[in-house]
Amino acid sequence: MQRLIIFLFAGILLSSCAERYMSLEERLGSLEAEKIDTISADTSVFEKAYEIHLLQPVDHNDPGGEKFSQRIYLSYAGPDRPVVLVTEGYGAERNYTTELAAYLDCNQIIAEHRYFGESVPENAGWEYLNTCQAASDHHRIIEIFSEMFSGEWITTGISKGGQTVMYHSYYYPDDAHIRIPYVAPLNFGPEDPRIYTFLDTVGSDFCRERVLAAQKHILDNRDVYYPMMLEKAAEDGLTFTRVGGPEEAFEYAVLEYDFAYWQWGNTECDEILIEDDPEKVFDQFFSISDVSYFSDQGIEQFEPFFYQALTEIGYYGYRFDLFDDQLEYVSDSDMPDFSFSAPQGIELDYDYELMEKVDEYIRDAYNFIFIYGMQDTWTATGVQLSGRSNSLKIMKMEGDHRTRINNLPEEQRELVLKTLNDWLND
Repeated sequence: MQRLIIFLFAGILLSSCAERYMSLEERLGSLEAEKIDTISADTSVFEKAYEIHLLQPVDHNDPGGEKFSQRIYLSYAGPDRPVVLVTEGYGAERNYTTELAAYLDCNQIIAEHRYFGESVPENAGWEYLNTCQAASDHHRIIEIFSEMFSGEWITTGISKGGQTVMYHSYYYPDDAHIRIPYVAPLNFGPEDPRIYTFLDTVGSDFCRERVLAAQKHILDNRDVYYPMMLEKAAEDGLTFTRVGGPEEAFEYAVLEYDFAYWQWGNTECDEILIEDDPEKVFDQFFSISDVSYFSDQGIEQFEPFFYQALTEIGYYGYRFDLFDDQLEYVSDSDMPDFSFSAPQGIELDYDYELMEKVDEYIRDAYNFIFIYGMQDTWTATGVQLSGRSNSLKIMKMEGDHRTRINNLPEEQRELVLKTLNDWLND
């Protein structure tokens, strides 16, 4: 009897050790995945990396139903290291190293958003593209990979990816220990008017006047610039059926200019070309406000985004009143809410309550670090914190949509990194 007990104990011990020391490859091999490929690690931070097409429920309320393949990239640094989960807002065409993973020397997972890139369900309706289903994708990723990694989880994303961080935390507040959204808006409607207030006050009077003058110059000289746009569009293979025609695309690109100018900050105010060689003016203006955004090809690429924008996550519109006497093809009463960019034949019913609930949660949520650039147009609809939690909102002076921890002023950067370390060592 004693010998039997010893054998049983030894068997249990061996079984436990076998499970404990199962290799990463063996654990990955047990995943429900369409494919798992070994790829080159992006940097020396990681020992190895994988592209995984993880099978996910199309509808997480019916986990036994239809599945789709969600593309993720796993970069491995060690089983006990933290895990940075990048919740992409769009497609994820490649693996890369985030500044957080480089700083923390930790594992990283990049998750492509459902309905983008290679993560598109077959024969599924648009109703499964919503914040709750996407958050459930990320929740399941954390559940699965928490069995492989014992470190803390940090969720992060840029722009729409940063919004996705907020939504995931709203639905699953206990999934991640730390959340770091970059330049992420929290919009309260399909046409959030706070954008207009921002554009009326950002920067100097001189700069705002210069931006407006550039827009008016293009419209006043459409006989020069419209043919140039047509020629460039033909070279790029662009068509404009969904927006209503090339004339509409031309005018929408002019309306988009001030938003794009402040979002990216690529050109100094005194370098904005107006009375100059028309080709130089054209090249500069339409490099800032790319007309391809309003092309059939651009709309098709971003169609899932616009479905989300016009049903849940919000967007912005344009100040038509500034150009009433110059606009010939678009108007405020026509399609001010980008409905031409949404899936055709689909009824759009915007949920105004959802983002108010997310806002209520975010104001008092703990362990968030929000990073914004003060001159980025999307900061107009940035989060508002109550001050009753430990969360931080970092605003970089003159920062744009490319604001990151690494390019913050030293004092702000040190605050972010100290806070991150303190929370990880709680």
